[in-house]
Amino acid sequence: MTSIRPGEVLIDTEGKRVQAHGGSLFYEDGVYYFYGENKERTDGKSKVWTWGVKCYSSTDLCSWRDEGYLIAPELEDKSSLLHPFHYLDRPHIVKCRATGKYVCWLKFSARKEFCFSVLESDSFLGPYRMVRERYNPYGLASGDFDILQCSDGKDYLYFTDNLKRIIVGCRLSEDSTKVTGEYRVYYDGLTVPYCREGVAMLEHNGRIFMFTSGMSGYVPNPTQIAELSSPLGELKELGNPHVNDASGASFHSQISDIFSHPERPDVIIALADRWIPSLKFKPGKNKRQMDALGFCCGARVRTNLLDMASLGLLPLNCKRVNTSVADYVWLPVDMTDGTPKIKWKDEWRI
Repeated sequence: MTSIRPGEVLIDTEGKRVQAHGGSLFYEDGVYYFYGENKERTDGKSKVWTWGVKCYSSTDLCSWRDEGYLIAPELEDKSSLLHPFHYLDRPHIVKCRATGKYVCWLKFSARKEFCFSVLESDSFLGPYRMVRERYNPYGLASGDFDILQCSDGKDYLYFTDNLKRIIVGCRLSEDSTKVTGEYRVYYDGLTVPYCREGVAMLEHNGRIFMFTSGMSGYVPNPTQIAELSSPLGELKELGNPHVNDASGASFHSQISDIFSHPERPDVIIALADRWIPSLKFKPGKNKRQMDALGFCCGARVRTNLLDMASLGLLPLNCKRVNTSVADYVWLPVDMTDGTPKIKWKDEWRI
């Protein structure tokens, strides 16, 4: 491919579907690395959730070479969190500025495992070794998260607690592998589906923005952005960044990462997953859909897909979701007026 085409099937240089869901971009020495959950065996029928963390490389963000596993699945030991039956989601990797190590945080959030694992490597492509397994910062239950390497020289973790329905922002240790005592709670008191997940952070020109989505499983909903007065400061809500979005559902997607190019301040990209490409919302119906999701979610951690099917939000035969065919929606973030705006483009390039 010679351009970025949001919502179309992304194929690697070998002609295979790219499998890096809940993914992020990392840039180093002129090379982009796209990495995320390998869903090639998550067909909606098997118990496989994530078959390791895959990585792809590119020099133009259009043509992607398969670099194999950053973190391979553990097939022999079913008790290992890296076994494909465990719910591994949304890997995030940062290069620690103090140690020079590449630090990978993984989220696990099902089957009584609500925790993080932290791994470390001497190179981006690995191998990664386990540093902390079944790690629960402040004794909380892990959920969607992001790590912000702030201009103040410190790293910050922002994560959803999947049980308390809050977002916690905290400063990481010097080696980026654990939390410190500095933290703050955001979005307290909200209920499903209006409580927040899908956390993605952006710092631009000294301003810090938090992107989040509602908690509605694979069903997309309106993204919301907020500005923080400092890395752990006051939060001010700014509304939905998606401009002229007739779907009312973030162009039928959920943001997984905001990539800010370290060498080109004009290049900021919102990476999102279209988990169920066949699911499309009708314009103007989003409030009804979110209310219906609230009814069927109740206080449960995960949405009930059959209840949503009965309300017309999913196909009736959708007992499980085939995320092996999920697509990606990558769009540029416009910072012209200082506040993030995301507009639809059928095709684009940098």
